[in-house]
Amino acid sequence: MTTATRKEDLKALAEAASAELAEVSAHEALEWTARTFGDSWIVASNMQDAVLIDVAVKVKSNVDILFLETGYHFAETIGTRDAVAVVYPEVRIVNAEAEQSVADQEAEFGLLNRTAPDRCCFLRKVVPLQKTLANYDCWVTGVRRVDAPTRANTPIVQWDDRNGLVKVNPIAAWSDEEFDSYIAEHGILQNPLVSEGYLSIGCAPCTAKPLPGTDPRSGRWAGLAKTECGLHG
Repeated sequence: MTTATRKEDLKALAEAASAELAEVSAHEALEWTARTFGDSWIVASNMQDAVLIDVAVKVKSNVDILFLETGYHFAETIGTRDAVAVVYPEVRIVNAEAEQSVADQEAEFGLLNRTAPDRCCFLRKVVPLQKTLANYDCWVTGVRRVDAPTRANTPIVQWDDRNGLVKVNPIAAWSDEEFDSYIAEHGILQNPLVSEGYLSIGCAPCTAKPLPGTDPRSGRWAGLAKTECGLHG
């Protein structure tokens, strides 16, 4: 089977599943994912918490976990990643890194996170993500519809045309209350920065605490028109 044919088959699969699985639970979505893709799927986590990881390991204890190691993370985020490996010892953390080190990138381009944040995200997130996802047929994300207006119509299953594979968003329909209840009921590992008021955690230079009562993601790229890093469209 050619690569093009394989992608066409995956796209048709995703389009059919988008309708069939539109109302399923997170657990059911991940059961379908494990049954359909075997070992050829990976769970993306920004290590703000381990909610999605916890849900995923209930259907595949040794699932691959994708972490974008941008080189600009808070120390607490790296600590959370390392703690995940201890709490869930069977998972495999896949650290996706940019071609250039932070030092080399800054030597060549300066502080792109200040002068051209879209370019910085592209080099340190989008490209490493694409290279890593090329090894899989499906990726699972923690995108939720309540996260931002740009995510309000997120389906449970969709075709990711940019990366050429199936994308599953098992907790897309979860409200903030459902999300917080899951953390409390299951004692889920959480980045310590959350308790300090960081409600949407990305790279340290581009993340601030949102003002009380504002959109949790307003602390990302504060003062700029930018609202997404480019991973989800």
